[in-house]
Formats: sequence, structure tokens, C-alpha cells
Amino acid sequence: MFDRRNTLKSIGFAGCLSFTPGRAWAQGSRATASLDPYADMQWGHGFEGQRKADLGNGMFLNPVFAGDHPDPTILRDGDDYYLTFSSFDAYPGIVIWHSRDLVNWRPVTAALATPIGSVWAPELVKHDGRYFVYIPARSRTKKSIYVIHSDRIEGPWSAPIDLNLPDHIDPGHAVGEDGARYLFLSGGDRVKLTPDGLAKAGPVEHVYDPWHYPENWVVETFAPEGPKITRHGKYYYMTLAVGGTAGPPTGHMVVMARSRSIDGPWENDPDNPVIKTMSAREKWWSRGHATPFEGPGGQWWMIYHGYENGYWTLGRQALLQPFEWNANGWARPVGGDLSEPLKKPVDLGTLPSGMPLSDDFSTDRFGIQWSFYDPGRNEKTRVRRMDSVMHVRGKGTSPSDCSPITCICGDHRYRIEVDIEVDSGAEGGLLLFYSRRLYAGLGLNAKGLVMHRYGLQRQSGKPPAIRNRMRVAIENDRNIVTMYTSADGGKIWEKFDVQMEVSGYNHNTAYDFLSLRPGLYSAGKGEVRFSRFTYRAMT
Repeated sequence: MFDRRNTLKSIGFAGCLSFTPGRAWAQGSRATASLDPYADMQWGHGFEGQRKADLGNGMFLNPVFAGDHPDPTILRDGDDYYLTFSSFDAYPGIVIWHSRDLVNWRPVTAALATPIGSVWAPELVKHDGRYFVYIPARSRTKKSIYVIHSDRIEGPWSAPIDLNLPDHIDPGHAVGEDGARYLFLSGGDRVKLTPDGLAKAGPVEHVYDPWHYPENWVVETFAPEGPKITRHGKYYYMTLAVGGTAGPPTGHMVVMARSRSIDGPWENDPDNPVIKTMSAREKWWSRGHATPFEGPGGQWWMIYHGYENGYWTLGRQALLQPFEWNANGWARPVGGDLSEPLKKPVDLGTLPSGMPLSDDFSTDRFGIQWSFYDPGRNEKTRVRRMDSVMHVRGKGTSPSDCSPITCICGDHRYRIEVDIEVDSGAEGGLLLFYSRRLYAGLGLNAKGLVMHRYGLQRQSGKPPAIRNRMRVAIENDRNIVTMYTSADGGKIWEKFDVQMEVSGYNHNTAYDFLSLRPGLYSAGKGEVRFSRFTYRAMT
């Protein structure tokens, strides 16, 4: 039997101290980095130097999606693979990605444009030639599961249809022996669907009592969720997450059960859990929410999420791990704790992966790159583009209530810059944004600079050369943040007099299951104009 415990390295505890100060303290940066046992890991480099899983030699190094890509759900469609993730408060959301080698992925479309609340773990499937995404969502006034559908993966996708399932999350689509369709749900429940998959065909029923870990294990909470149903050989396999998605690094885990019938009874894997972070010394924490699937050449894989040791701020990142079916018909992962390179599923040569994050605002990149945080229904009407300038009408009074525009990044060290011009009654700026409660950055209004830290703001003085416009830069160097301003478009920079440590800007501090993201905000009356947004990974 594969022993996960024997794969752990004999290394010192890295904890949450895996950071180095900004470029102004280069000597201290090297010293601090030496405390990180994983500091020598080398990824490939994609657009703008971004972290890339493909090493260019037939091998890859996790994550296959750097940055916040939680609850992956994957669909094999011939030789093509599509997946999407939880998008939570970001709209447009449910970004669908495409790959043929499982390592290099490019965005296709954002399938969900209508705000229905915070989107949790979705399910992407194809049935009878049509594509479906089942989407749990929670707003301040409503909880339910919705479905959208399309005849083409590229869309157009339908408006969301409410399935009236207020008490469950994490749907997993399944087709029974007789062709009937089901959604398996959190807690060991399921509901039958109509043949078109667009409505319930019966009540919710309890069909499985999930496997429970020993009481002395260090976990967040039981929380059986994320059921995925896979047909292999003569069995249906149910793959679930238990232990809570965050909290202690050893909490989240993958468990399995199987049945000869979609109706049960379900037999637990005698060696549960199948995947688990055994120690905080490992590279990847809280590994769970897996989907098993067959990849190229008949090799089987699981895709799931995990937090990176020392980088809660990046959110849950997507991890790819091979597994084998043993002689007793149970899944056994290979590849250990995923801190070492693995052989690619198939080597199709050098492929583009991800996308550039720098934006000259000459085209509309909402959905694929940019999204609003917790928007109203007509949020997009606040934005217009003209001559490579993005004009954003003000809303609210601060980043906490103006629905900032954010994007996901996955690097340990990076620099972002943007030109900002504000009307006299407006305020706008550049942020590292987690949620309405936690953000950091620098803004500009009629009184001068505004510093944001801990989700609070402080009016600062205005450099003499800066009036209603400036270029601002933020460097995030392993959770140490340094900010700069320029009055001449980036030729001469002035370092802001406050630096910040932001490793606590994460779910374990402030809930919400989010990540710390580059963001732009426009508040107050009038308009803020943004141009020449640039992103660069610092290697």
C-alpha cells in the first residue's frame, strides 16, 4: 500500500514565515528566504514571468493553476479538457478554461454574468450534447443551487435557473444505471433531476453517511462536501472532502466510497483518507476537494486544491496528481506531497498557458481577467473605455463599498503599476484587495494621497508634483508590501513612507474563502480614469 507518511521530507517547520522583505532590503530578503525549505523550487515562466507549471522538459511542478482557483471541476470532452472553479464574489464569474495536456490551460469564457451571490463549488458537465454548470450561491437574502447551460462551451450561456435547493452546497452530477440524472450534495444527500437537468424531479434524500476521521486528528470541522461521482469498472465511486477547507494545515482531506449501484449501499475505502496533508512541514496544506478522471493515454488523475505553505494570501491553488487503481479496485495516489516535479500527462511541446495580466484597456477583458467584487446587477454600466483609458464612475465612499475591480495572480513576488487620474469629487487607486474588511494600497483624492491598510484608510499629504493624477506602483515581495508614486508617468519614483506585512490577509483571519488580489477602485462622485496597467513577476 502507498504510504503517504513515508513521502514527507525531513525538513524544518516553514509555517507562515515564508516571506522576504522588499527590494530595498535585498540582503535581509536572502536571509529570510533561507528559512524556507522550499525556496529552491523552480517553476517555468509564462507571460510576464508568471509562475508556470510546465518545466519545458516533459515534467511539471504543481500548482497547475497558481493563485486562487478553488474547488476545481473538470470535464473531459474527447481530447479536450475543460474546467472551472468557484468564483465567489467575483463577476463575471465561472471562468471556463481549456487544455489538452492538463498542465497548460487557457481561458475560454466567463459563463456567469448575472450576480446570484457568492458562488461556491460548481460542477461542470456535458450530457446529451449540452453543457451544464451547477452553481451553489449564497447572497445576504437567499441560498440555493442554480444551473446554467449552453450548446457550445464558448457560449452563449443561459441565465441562471434556480433549482430551489437552499440547504446544500457542492453539487456533483451523476447518471444512474437507468439513465436518470442526479445531483449528489453535501452531507451525503442527493436529489433526482428532470431529464433535461433543469429542475428537481423529487425531494432531497440522504443516501450516504460519510466516513469520519478519528476524533484526535487536527482538523477544522467534519464538513462532508464536494461529492464527485465517477464510474470505473463495475463500481460508482464517490469522492468527497472532509475536515474543513481551511483552518489547520492538516484538516482538509480526500476520502472515497464505492457502490455497484447509484442507489448504494456505499462501501468506504478501507484506507481512507486517500489524500491528506500529514504535516505542516509539507509544501501543500489543506489538500482536498478532488475530482478523479481519466487523462490522456488512460492514466488516471485527481485535480484538487490546496494552500501553499506560507502563502494563505494566494488562496487555494489547483493541484494535479496521478493515481493508480490497485488490485482491490481502490484509488492510490502517486507523487507524494507534490513538492517535486511529475511527468506530464502528455508532452505536446511548448504551449502557451495562462494569460498576460498587463492591460492597456484597449479591449474588454472583464470576465476573463477582470471582475467586480460583490457587484450590483448593472455594475458594468459604470465602466467605459476610450482611447486605451478605462473610465470608472465612482461608487460608495471607499474600497469597502465601491465594488473594486480585481484580477487573480499566483506569484510570490510581483510588481503592479497603473496611471490614475481623478475628478475633484472622486477617489481612486491601486490595491491589494482581499475583501471589504481587508485591503491595502494607495489612492488619490482632492486632498492628496490615501493610504489603505488593514481595511482602514488614512489621509496622507500630497507630494507637490502630484495634483489630480499620478502613477502608482505596489510591490508584493513574499507578503511584504512597498508602494511608490510617480508624477511623471514612471520615470522618477518616490517610495511611500509606510511598508506593510500582509500575510494575515486570508480566510483564516477574515473568512470569505478569498485571496489577496491586485485591484483598482473608484469611489465618491465623478470618475476615475485608469491607463497602462502593468504586471510583472519579480524573480
